[in-house]
Amino acid sequence: MITPSRKRYPIGIQTFSEIRRGDYVYVDKTAYVYRMTHSDAKYMFLSRPRRFGKSLLVSTLHAYFEGRKDLFEGLAIETLETEWAEYPVLHFDMSLGKHMDKDALNRYLHNLLLRNEQRFGIDTRDEVDVNVRLTNLIVAIYQQTGKQVVVLIDEYDAPLLDVVHEDKDLPVLRNVMRNFYSPLKACDPYLRYVFLTGITKFFQLSIFSELNNIENISMDEAYAAICGITEEELRVQMHDGLEVLAYKLQTTPEEILAVVKENYDGYHFTLPSPDIYNPYSLLNALSDGKLDFYWFGSGTPTYLIEMLRKYHVMPQQIGNRKALSTSFDAPTERMTDITPLLYQSGYITIKGYSAITRLYTLDIPNKEVRIGLMESLLPNYLHEKTIDGLTTVAFLYEAISEERMDDALRLLQEFFSTIPYCNHTAYEGHYQQLLYVVFSLLGRYVDVEVHTPRGRVDVVLRTSTTLYLIELKLDKSADDAIEQINLKNYAERFALCGLPIVKVGINFDSEKGTIEDWKIVNN
Repeated sequence: MITPSRKRYPIGIQTFSEIRRGDYVYVDKTAYVYRMTHSDAKYMFLSRPRRFGKSLLVSTLHAYFEGRKDLFEGLAIETLETEWAEYPVLHFDMSLGKHMDKDALNRYLHNLLLRNEQRFGIDTRDEVDVNVRLTNLIVAIYQQTGKQVVVLIDEYDAPLLDVVHEDKDLPVLRNVMRNFYSPLKACDPYLRYVFLTGITKFFQLSIFSELNNIENISMDEAYAAICGITEEELRVQMHDGLEVLAYKLQTTPEEILAVVKENYDGYHFTLPSPDIYNPYSLLNALSDGKLDFYWFGSGTPTYLIEMLRKYHVMPQQIGNRKALSTSFDAPTERMTDITPLLYQSGYITIKGYSAITRLYTLDIPNKEVRIGLMESLLPNYLHEKTIDGLTTVAFLYEAISEERMDDALRLLQEFFSTIPYCNHTAYEGHYQQLLYVVFSLLGRYVDVEVHTPRGRVDVVLRTSTTLYLIELKLDKSADDAIEQINLKNYAERFALCGLPIVKVGINFDSEKGTIEDWKIVNN
């Protein structure tokens, strides 16, 4: 067998010119660049989760406005653009402005201004205020070149994200950023185009109150796939990469596409929208020739876990949410529900929409995010036994895949008995949450409190071969659990699922903190 040729993937590279000159794989988004820059809107804003290609888009705009036609050879915009006019560009990357107090943030902004000034041979360092300095810089460039200025601001909200829920520091830093951005309206006659990216929506952080003419394209259908990779782009522009990955994993391109889709696909930022793959994870998988949890592992979700605790969100409540767009686009600085944070950070995404109720369905996008979240939540239940717990999950996966539920429950019984006593284990819901997290780590479908005509099933677990209806009891008996399943005829609700149904009754002992007994009955 001939080994497929390997392409170069731009891992960690966010500069358009470097990708093009280095002959790296580039998914062509330049038709969007043309649409953005030839629309009626002069000010635009785009929100997307971290590592979704926002910085590369900003860099592409930078190259386009500088008229660097050679970099766009062979791309969609080459046949669309006829003028290739050059404009002076101010490019501000705010991504390093994190974890700073007021003075440090002001110094950082002055440094960004200095870098841009040096590119044009302009010196406005005598100005103490960053807003005056930015105003003078824009006017000076306009007078020097005779052309309107393009302003590109990447990750505009980065300096505020780590304090967005703090009453003390947020107002102070927000005022610094509001002051810096304020010239964008006053300098309108000198500006050709302004584009901003971020994670939170611009109106949410109240720093653009004066600039009320920004077009937010974040949920615009025309820009649904502007960041990320669609399945069509994957099949057409990255077909060779799929072949290499399939070769390394000893499978076919179609089979590997299904696996890649399960792990990294599933994002929607409006509806209708094509399925969007996480570009960071997908490119890393193709580059490494293996599947891993790249995106989730690239950022510590400590803050997210703290917020889940603050808002008392159980693991099974993270996904499958119904909300108006105004709810998940709500100001995170004043939020009373975790939905905006989950959506804007990329942990849940749009999965459906009802035109009647105007409600969106929001859910966890894919396997990578689901398992990453559950691994992060596992320490809440297992404490210092988390590593042992993940090992147990591996053995559990094998047992359940081979339909050895009896062995799987014995594994859980032995492992749970080693976990130190916890003050929160004396109620049935604790064990329901724990089983939800553990079964989610198996990469199988799992749900809790599933409604039937006569009640609710505690846990439903579906594998490729079997549907398990699991009823939990605390300090009772497994027979009691099975009796409830039969009495309320839970199996009737799932009669058309197309899989054999197995009833599982599990009884926990609150004193021992583990499974006391269980019973497995084929339907």
